[in-house]
Order: sequence, then structure tokens, then C-alpha cells
Amino acid sequence: MIFERGPRAFIDETVKLLRGLTAQGSSTQNLSQSASDYIDERVGFLSSLRYSLATFLAQVYMEVDKIGEDLVEDPETKLPSLLVTISVLFSTLEASIGHLHAMRQSDSSVDGSYSTPLLFEKVPEINQEGSQWTDCEIRDAINSVYQNLNKLDSYISFLVIKHRKPRKITQYWIRYTCGAVGLSVCSIWLLRHSRLVGSSDLDNWVQEARNSTYSFFRNHVEEPIFSIRDELFDTFKKRHQGIMDVEEVQLTSNSLHRMLLAFSEQTKGQKFPVNASDQEMMEIVMDRYEKELMHPIQNLLNGELVRAILIQVQKLKLDTETAMLELNQILRANEINFAVLTALPAFFLSLLLMMLVRGWFKQDTKAEGRGRVARIQRRLLVIEVKKRIMQYQNYVDQGLERDAEYMFGLALYSLDRLYHSVKWHAEATGEWERLREDIIDLAKPRLQTSHKESVISHMVTFDCLLPSRNRL
Repeated sequence: MIFERGPRAFIDETVKLLRGLTAQGSSTQNLSQSASDYIDERVGFLSSLRYSLATFLAQVYMEVDKIGEDLVEDPETKLPSLLVTISVLFSTLEASIGHLHAMRQSDSSVDGSYSTPLLFEKVPEINQEGSQWTDCEIRDAINSVYQNLNKLDSYISFLVIKHRKPRKITQYWIRYTCGAVGLSVCSIWLLRHSRLVGSSDLDNWVQEARNSTYSFFRNHVEEPIFSIRDELFDTFKKRHQGIMDVEEVQLTSNSLHRMLLAFSEQTKGQKFPVNASDQEMMEIVMDRYEKELMHPIQNLLNGELVRAILIQVQKLKLDTETAMLELNQILRANEINFAVLTALPAFFLSLLLMMLVRGWFKQDTKAEGRGRVARIQRRLLVIEVKKRIMQYQNYVDQGLERDAEYMFGLALYSLDRLYHSVKWHAEATGEWERLREDIIDLAKPRLQTSHKESVISHMVTFDCLLPSRNRL
């Protein structure tokens, strides 16, 4: 009451509070009573206004539904009758809102809300009973309906602005004022150190800040990144050179094959084919090696022992080079893995940025959105429609016609919100035609409530009204 209703209310309520401190009684109690009256007046007015508008909407909708088929078959007779009925309903709404004007309290805290009463245009009395309306007369009557709707829209907007909760800028006007004062002080201080008054302090500070920022970026971001990049690239280049080449291994293999072939031919005393198996010739070498070991000293000088040992050394060299070649191939194959590992931090950073951007785009809390909260809002709209339809039926069973019309008007409002919130999503999934038929069925006043309940049960199975997939 003191700090969140603007500067004028701050001054008025502060004066009242100080006067209450000097007078007898509790100033806090008076302030609480004032706040209660302030809120009750606005809530009561908006509730009465909602009652009148919802009742008017229901009455118009029921009249159109009642003569809808006859209007298509005989528009010349039924359209004038409908326009006259709508004019009467406008007059009823005018009297209902005028009743709020008449009930204005002399000490109302809402200034200027009831100064101008609402007056609708009447349908011209231009026809006699049993006569037909001309096209010009029908056009004038329709234009008067549109004029009344525009007047109603403007008047209601004015009343809602006067009675609604204060805007954010009004509620936090003290914060904004302090911020503006602080910004003004900073501006004056900066002005005193700028070129405009002949001071070079601001330029020096800007230059120092720029140099410090550039130094920090170069020492802590640019140089470490370039160092890591150069180190990785040098490592990859060295790995491309390879520990062992295929040509070297092939030379060793060919040399071993020739040594085995010459040893086998000399040992067996026969000619071996060029493509003889190294394994078979190695068996010949090993057999000869075992025989030579029986007299090692003698065969070391005169036999083939030294030659057999050298062949085995050549075989060991070939096996070592083959293993090194396979290791080299493994390292080359894993270069892509090392590259992926180096890119993982940037990948996770980009993923986090995408999630933040996606969350920002889907931060909508209204039913028209695409996020999980929007799906929940759409399902809550369906529950709200069902609740109001059931309340409407209860009022009908109790014979409370006026309250039933009010509740049916609220149900139409909820259905309209549901219609606009699911249209885009249902069109994207191809469910719009069926869902649109269900919403129209729920708006029919003569349709049985049991049938409407089955329609609602069927509606919640549509994809655009299902719970979020992430929660299934």
C-alpha cells in the first residue's frame, strides 16, 4: 500500500500513517483495513464485470445456436429477429454495467472509473410487424452491433486498467528511481573525468582496461590454445612419418627368404622353387641347427652352426619389425580418437550453449508454446473446460438459470483459449480437423453432459494434449 503503488500513493499513505501515529488507535490496523478495502473493491468490481460479460456471451451464443439452422434456411426473416435479440442483450449488459456505475462508493479509491457510463447503440426502429427489412436496414443494424462491440472493448479495457494489479514499473518504482539516481551520479562522475571538461582520466582508464583485457586474453587464452594446437599437430606429423615402413619390413622378409632358400638347397642338395614356404625352409634350418648343436665347438668352426644362428637372428629381426609396423598402424588408426578427444571440450561447450538457447526459446509458460510447461497448460485448459461444464450442468439441475448462463460463458471462454492454443500444434500433427470438431461439440449448449464427458476423454488422447514425452 505504501511502496508498490507509485509516488503519489507513497506520499498519501505515508501522510495517513503519520497522522495515525499522532491520533488514537493503531496506525498499522488502519493501514491493513485500507489495504483490505482497496483489494476488495477491485476484486468485487472485476468479479461482477466478469459475471456480466460471461452471461452476455452465453446468451448471445445460445440465441445463435437456437436459430442457427433456421437462419440458413430463411435469412430474410430470422436475421432481423436475431439482430433485435442481440440489441436487447446489449441493453441488458448496459444496464448490468450501469448498475456498477450506480453502486460507486463516494470514497472509492479508483479515480475516474465511473465518470462516463456505457451507452450502446440501439437497433433502429425502422420496421413494422410482419414487414421485411431492406438490405440497407440490415446493414445498419449489423454496423450498430459492431459499434457496440468496439465501445464495449474500449470501455472494458479502460475499467480493467483502472482496477487491475499495478504494473511492474509501478510496483518497483523505488528500485527504478534509485537506479536512475545512481546512473545520474555515475554519469556526472564520468563527465568530470572525460574530455568534455578537459580531463584525460577516462581515456587513460579505457586504455589501461583495454591493455589489461588484451594481455589477459593473450596470456590465458590465445597462447595456451596455440601451444596445445602446435603440440598436437607436431605429434600428428611425427606419427604420419611412422616408426616402421612397410618397405623396410618387406626388404627384411625378402632377405630372410633368400637366406632360407640358399641354406635349404645347400643342406638338402636339391633345387627349391622360388615361392617355397618360409615355414618349411625354417624347419629345415632348425633340424640342421639341432644336429649342429651336438658338436658345437667343431661345427662352430667347420659346420653350419654360425649360419643357422644368423638366419634365426634375421627371423627375429623380421618379427620385431612386423610388430613395430602393426603398432604403428594402431597409432595411426587412433589419431582420429585423439582428435575427437581434443574437440570434446568445444563440443560440450557448444552443446551447453545450444541447450541454453533452446531453453530461452522455450521458456514460454503460455499454452501456445512448445515446451513441457505449455503442454501442461493445455491439459489444464481441458480440465478447466470439464470443470465448468460440470458446474454449468449443476446450475441447470438446480434451476439457477442466471448462474448457469454465467458458467456456460466461462466455459466458452476456456474453449476459445483451448482452440487457439492447440490449433498450430494440431495442424502440425494432422489432428486439427478431429480436434476442432470435438471443441465445437463441447460448445453446443443442447448437447448432453455425458456425451461431452466422453468427448473430453477422447480429446486428451491427441498428441498435442499428451504429457511431455520426456516425462513418460
